[in-house]
Amino acid sequence: MYELIQVSAHDFYIDCPAKIGLIKTGADEVVLIDSGNDKDAGKKVFRLLQAEGWTLKAIFNTHSHADHIGGNHFLQEKTGCRIYAKGLESVYANTPLLEPVGLYGGRPFKELKNKFLMAPESEVLPLTAADLPAGMTVLALPGHSPDMVGFMTAEGTAYIADCLSSAETLTKYGVGYLWDPELSLQTLEYIRQLEAAHFVPAHAPAAADIGELAQLNIDAIKDVREKILALCSEPVTFEELLKRLFDAYDMQLSAQQYALVGSTVRSYLSSMCEAGSLAFRFEDNRMLWQADIM
Repeated sequence: MYELIQVSAHDFYIDCPAKIGLIKTGADEVVLIDSGNDKDAGKKVFRLLQAEGWTLKAIFNTHSHADHIGGNHFLQEKTGCRIYAKGLESVYANTPLLEPVGLYGGRPFKELKNKFLMAPESEVLPLTAADLPAGMTVLALPGHSPDMVGFMTAEGTAYIADCLSSAETLTKYGVGYLWDPELSLQTLEYIRQLEAAHFVPAHAPAAADIGELAQLNIDAIKDVREKILALCSEPVTFEELLKRLFDAYDMQLSAQQYALVGSTVRSYLSSMCEAGSLAFRFEDNRMLWQADIM
């Protein structure tokens, strides 16, 4: 774990729970793509940089989830590096409380204010094209989070963040966290057709071809959507729908899963309602969801 893997002359990644991209931009200068899940991850990355004799110039965050920005604070404090993220991702990274607030939909209780959902504060600047190293371009990958991005290097390495999960993760968890299922499907179709020398997803093995895995992720989202439709064949409240969905995928409810999967299911309901496949109504002071059969 935290082994440095080279994929081309200047492109690397650090093998850890949420893979960290590393690009050499000079003889002894590097930039990172994401920073790991917490302070300890930041320390391990810093020791690796010291061992190689490399200076950290910047961190480019793909998105603001804690497992990708948890090392920001430590690395910025140690090196003075600048950190960049796009749009809402920079806002959330600068105000980590927004993550559990957004997931829960109100003031989060203490069990949601942990390092898995709330990173230490860091100073993150809005990402612009002018901030990128020579030859690097931004890949717009919204869906998993509002303004998530990936990066393509001059040597053809595509760091694609959390736009897809490994086959093992899809089997284990059933319902993966998403901000917007429809945008996720569009991003997966884009990734499925993207040409790159190497793909480095955060939570799946690096590979030269990502098409088959992208299709598995597309199928998984469609499967969740179909299950929700089936579970809404009769009017159902959100809480009952969530319970039935957890049962269908043989998952166990916890405070963290309630926040993550609950937020995801609400996103499915929103997108399916806007698409016309679901409708809601209020009855006896309950909000009921039902497949729209009209």
